[in-house]
Amino acid sequence: MAAPLSPATRELGERVRNRRHELELSQERLAEHAGLHWSFLGQVERGQRNLTLHNILKIAAALDIDPGELVRGLHAPTP
Repeated sequence: MAAPLSPATRELGERVRNRRHELELSQERLAEHAGLHWSFLGQVERGQRNLTLHNILKIAAALDIDPGELVRGLHAPTP
């Protein structure tokens, strides 16, 4: 399995997964609500995707959470 792209993508993925579990949603159901493919969502949860703003907003809406909660405190990797 591929490693997360960065500590930030790993943490974001964990936040998405944790919230999904709180809501008792499957990846498939969350992906359906967000208008994304379930395999894409799996990559997000594993930290293997660098999300666009639009996809962050879609996922946050489907999770019924403020997008800021998903990204608060995350830092871009330093070169």
